[in-house]
Amino acid sequence: MLICFWFCLPSRLFTKPTSFVLTDKEGNLLNAAIASDGQWRFPYNKEVPEKFEKCIVAFEDKRFFYHPGVDALAIGRAVVQNLKGSRTVSGGSTLTMQVMRLSRGPHSRNIWNKMVEAIQAVRLECTHRKKTILALYASNAPFGSNVVGLDAAAWRYYGRNAAQLSWGEMAALAVLPNAPSVIHPGKNRTLLLNKRNALLEKLLANKTIDSTTCMLAMQEPLPGAPQALPQITPHLLERFKKIYYSHTDAYNSTGLQTTIDIQLQERVNMLLQQHHAALRGSQINNIAAMVVEVETGNVLTYTGNIYQPSDSSLESHVDVLAAPRSPGSTLKPILYASLLTEGRFLPRQLVPDIPTRFNGYTPQNFDLGYDGAVPANRALARSLNIPAVKMLQQYKYPRFYNVLKQCGITTLSHPADFYGMSLILGGCEVTPFELAGVYSSMARMYKHAAKNKGKWNSADWFMPKIDGRTTGDQAAEPEKEKTNEERANEGSLFDYPALWHMFNAMTEVMRPGEEGLWGLFGSAQRIAWKTGTSFGFRDGWAIGVTPKYCVVVWVGNTSGEGRPGLTGINTAAPVLFDIFRILPASQWFDPPQSGFIYLPICRQSGYKAGPDCLTADTMLVSASAINAAVCPYHRSIHLDKTGTYRVTANCESPADMQHPSWFVLPPTMEYYYKQHHTDYKPLPPFMPGCNAETNKPLELVYPEEGAVIFIPREISGEKGNTIFSATHRNANSVLYWHLDEQFVGTTRQFHKIALNPSEGPHTITVVDESGESVTRSFRVEGSR
Repeated sequence: MLICFWFCLPSRLFTKPTSFVLTDKEGNLLNAAIASDGQWRFPYNKEVPEKFEKCIVAFEDKRFFYHPGVDALAIGRAVVQNLKGSRTVSGGSTLTMQVMRLSRGPHSRNIWNKMVEAIQAVRLECTHRKKTILALYASNAPFGSNVVGLDAAAWRYYGRNAAQLSWGEMAALAVLPNAPSVIHPGKNRTLLLNKRNALLEKLLANKTIDSTTCMLAMQEPLPGAPQALPQITPHLLERFKKIYYSHTDAYNSTGLQTTIDIQLQERVNMLLQQHHAALRGSQINNIAAMVVEVETGNVLTYTGNIYQPSDSSLESHVDVLAAPRSPGSTLKPILYASLLTEGRFLPRQLVPDIPTRFNGYTPQNFDLGYDGAVPANRALARSLNIPAVKMLQQYKYPRFYNVLKQCGITTLSHPADFYGMSLILGGCEVTPFELAGVYSSMARMYKHAAKNKGKWNSADWFMPKIDGRTTGDQAAEPEKEKTNEERANEGSLFDYPALWHMFNAMTEVMRPGEEGLWGLFGSAQRIAWKTGTSFGFRDGWAIGVTPKYCVVVWVGNTSGEGRPGLTGINTAAPVLFDIFRILPASQWFDPPQSGFIYLPICRQSGYKAGPDCLTADTMLVSASAINAAVCPYHRSIHLDKTGTYRVTANCESPADMQHPSWFVLPPTMEYYYKQHHTDYKPLPPFMPGCNAETNKPLELVYPEEGAVIFIPREISGEKGNTIFSATHRNANSVLYWHLDEQFVGTTRQFHKIALNPSEGPHTITVVDESGESVTRSFRVEGSR
């Protein structure tokens, strides 16, 4: 008998589906979705407001804290009242018995069921605290219509958290479960009013409230029609539901307290609405943004899209923060930091910016121009594509692919060879959520450098959190805790000096030809930021980092439709800076405290200074840069005693020579570089009669050896021309052009010639006046 008594309770008291509910970090409601059975039934909440406890005990079960689950006095009273009235006047059920009746579902209210409820109630009291039983009742009692549980009722009838309700409001809710099918807001108002006021008088009588509170509570209006629940983070709710259903062991409740700051979330939502209204005029329909707290990795705001379900053409249901999109140039800082960490590359090292072709792939800068050579940090700030591809060529794209994987990018679904060199220009797909995770982890890692004593601690690198744990579309199971020794043995993705230079380079972001726009983005604090634009103007990105916050913004059309002017700098950057203006400012990162050395750096080339460098600056660089290459562009030359001509020992006595150091770029780099640097001094010409230098003064810019050329068709339908170009150190030189050994023309000063070769293999040969020549083989294929 005792065994039957002990096992008379089901393993789970309540099994009905509950609503998906999101609250912010303070417990304020962000979003809720109705349960699958059509009821507003919030998940179990173990916290019961004191006002509800006082109200429900006074109304339903005044000896609740003293009886063992069954109140003999209440049952005796009910029997007497029912016999006198010849009908059911009082049921005598305790709150514990009502919990058991609610858990069993609809049953006839007869003696047998009352006995079962009484036995189960006593059993429940054996293993559950009174507070827990109250919480079970509050979470599962009916409150009229399709509202179940106190939390759902508080929001549906009063639009507030239950803990924020007044005595009058709480008393009105406390009387509803007694007869929810008869009394609920919207009908039987007089009966509801009388029951509420009677309860308030009981509370006055047992000295729970004073007379003034009682009088004021009775003056409060009764609740009206049920209110719509907040829809502040609808996409985050859908993300939570997806994880809940995909990983059944990730969450054991459909309720989730998030890391969201509701006040900041509402301000960001409003800001995005304002920008969205302006962007709609350009047929740009979607915008998303997220704010991450760097120190904790907590997601403070999550706007996956401007939510307008009434307009299906906007596709506002798409959560862009979780959607893989082409990242444009937003991965360039990661490559920059990778190169600096390797040590063979220095922060201001010159990178070629000249016409380039890689196995049929021809990158172009945003402004379609060339600088010849540009410092790496300026190339990053200006988001130049050709230098970025040159840097990736040096680092190797398979290595960079692995770095992105190690950073936590999970959307690289193809092997490295599939992406190739386009990887650095947005030729892959990344979610804004994971991109924010990478940059916030970089900032967190750097901030913790001193705490970690200069060591790399992988525990500081993780994707953003929405509920105090790392979350993503992968399984949300916590990783096995690693020992300090295991972490110390792990390889570091980046070193701290590399991150320092990366953040500083990102504070000077601008675009060629758009320096005026840069002036609009002034800020009271330093922000490391980067924009990105995908091919076809389909995605506009902006991501920014300070020691406190990481903000990511995406603008575009979820349909994938590109629009003219849909660039990161035009659309996403203004939103980014508006968000940072409503965030508290922070100081800039402190300089690195370990892992660095000081090197003399050539001021003109950015390489490690050699003996021929004219001026050098001392720079903090990664310790691994000790073996960096010496400047290749400075060398001593031999001039005559007037300094006018270059000479050799064959035509000038060494005693009459000058031996200055000279900054010399290769011909193609020089050709474009001197157009932007008026202080660049080309090499002086050789003295007549002297032997020429071994370095060729002539170079073909286009085509490269083995190039495949596709001839375009003009509007008229005729086959177009191909422009061949060359450069010569002597600005006044004359070049003679030959196609397949047939002379086709000459050029002076500006060495470009338009030719129309037939389909098939060809050679182009260029000869200068002194007989120097260069020949390239190429192939022409039909128009595309």
